[in-house]
Amino acid sequence: MNENEYKIKSLAKNTVLGKMSRRSFMHVAGAMGLLAMAPGYLSEAYASTPIKGGHIKIALQGGAATDSLDPATFASNVPIIAGRHWMENLVMESPTDGSAQPVLAESWEAMDGAKKWVFKIRKGVLFHNGKEMTNKDVVASLMRHSDEKSKSGALGIMRTISSIKADGDDYVVVNLDSGSADLPLLLSDYHLAIQPNGGFDKPDAGIGTGPYKVEVAEHGTRYLFVKNKDYRNDSIGHADSSEILVINDSTARIAAIQSGRVHMANRVDPKTVDLLKRNKNLEIKNVSGRGHYVFNMFCNTEPFTNNDLRMALKYAMDREAIVNKVLRGYGTVGNDFPINAAYSFFPDSIEQRSYDMDKAKYHYKKSGHSGKILLRISDVAFSGAEPTAILFQDSAKKCGIDIEIKREPSDGYWSNVWNKMPFHASYWGGRATQDQMYTTAYYSKADWNDTRFKNDKFDKWLVEARAELNASKRKAIYTEMGQMVRDEGGTIVPMFNDFVDVVSSKIDGFVLDPAQEMSNSFAGVRCWLKA
Repeated sequence: MNENEYKIKSLAKNTVLGKMSRRSFMHVAGAMGLLAMAPGYLSEAYASTPIKGGHIKIALQGGAATDSLDPATFASNVPIIAGRHWMENLVMESPTDGSAQPVLAESWEAMDGAKKWVFKIRKGVLFHNGKEMTNKDVVASLMRHSDEKSKSGALGIMRTISSIKADGDDYVVVNLDSGSADLPLLLSDYHLAIQPNGGFDKPDAGIGTGPYKVEVAEHGTRYLFVKNKDYRNDSIGHADSSEILVINDSTARIAAIQSGRVHMANRVDPKTVDLLKRNKNLEIKNVSGRGHYVFNMFCNTEPFTNNDLRMALKYAMDREAIVNKVLRGYGTVGNDFPINAAYSFFPDSIEQRSYDMDKAKYHYKKSGHSGKILLRISDVAFSGAEPTAILFQDSAKKCGIDIEIKREPSDGYWSNVWNKMPFHASYWGGRATQDQMYTTAYYSKADWNDTRFKNDKFDKWLVEARAELNASKRKAIYTEMGQMVRDEGGTIVPMFNDFVDVVSSKIDGFVLDPAQEMSNSFAGVRCWLKA
């Protein structure tokens, strides 16, 4: 154990013994320059000492036979959670304050107005195939996700990079077209795993630097991971093995954890929370974050090319009723743009949109549309998608708008419906920054622009906000962007959801992380089995 590890472990021990509060832990660790190390030990600081060994089983909704181990293709939570077992990024987002924390990069430095970033790469890290990771692997990995042919989900944020180069044996230099104060956080994107030769040889091999190795990958059914004996960090990866069972049916998934067949399950339907709370062998883990449920309209496809029709549908949704009846308090009302108060520079001056029959009727009449509007949904899109769609259908009918609901099969929804059909249900877990969220899903050239929203002025603002270091000016730009998406975009955001997971009382070390469900997809590697 090196000196810094000893210091942080000592702070953690004092917290466990009640000699130091959580706030004091973070303050002292930061003052000592150790906060960058802290997240790896957070579960140790706020829970019992990790116990090694055993087999953890996780039941998840959101998987399909069309999934892959290629991080570039990750589009739903099952491959992401599976990926967190075997892969790692240069940086990760802290579960406590949202800052960028070192993983495969030891440190970084910005230059030239944040247009140039230099990352020092960790030495002595082994891939699962026994090869030592080098800065050339890092360059290749980032380059692959910058390639238009890769169709990577991170391509939108990588397009701002003009060059990526190795500097000697220890450093990687990233040059940008314009300044980006958020670049380290952007590199925490779950697509940007570091792979041997960047994954160019076999992107779906499942070979990374993480605490587990892939043993079984039956997409849409089951994944099995075994402990990586060469892993360098003892603060995560406690179990001997971890298993994911894909159970898309909500009733079957909850039955699996109630019976003790699994130790953790995601996407608990809020209507079942009270029932599960009465089970002394289970614990509900919920946290508010940036996740939000959406109904996407393609702005470039009829009939949604007409903004009056889009506005009519937005005013025809009773968000309050949906949040009360579907989320039952485990979430907040949305406002038709993807940002809430969980983000820095939240544009709090934008007026909250509410159900307005008169405005819905006005815009619908102005649009000139008549006839049914087809909305495609699936429970795999988000928990409660069907009752949300039905409530939307009912409130729209009162405005003279006829929405037809088509229930699509869960398997293949993410490959056949999402980002393919012009009006469909979906969800976003959110991103680390507003820049990343907008760049990934609203920038004109983004592959994941699932509303086909394209606006040159918006793209210009996006670049300006990214490089702006003055906080008040940056917030003003994000306010203009949020207002534009709200009033001209193709997304309807009924609600921001809490992430609601359930764990067995046999599990310890679960970190409430607002970045994504299942402890930002790290539950399988952060948790351990009690003795």
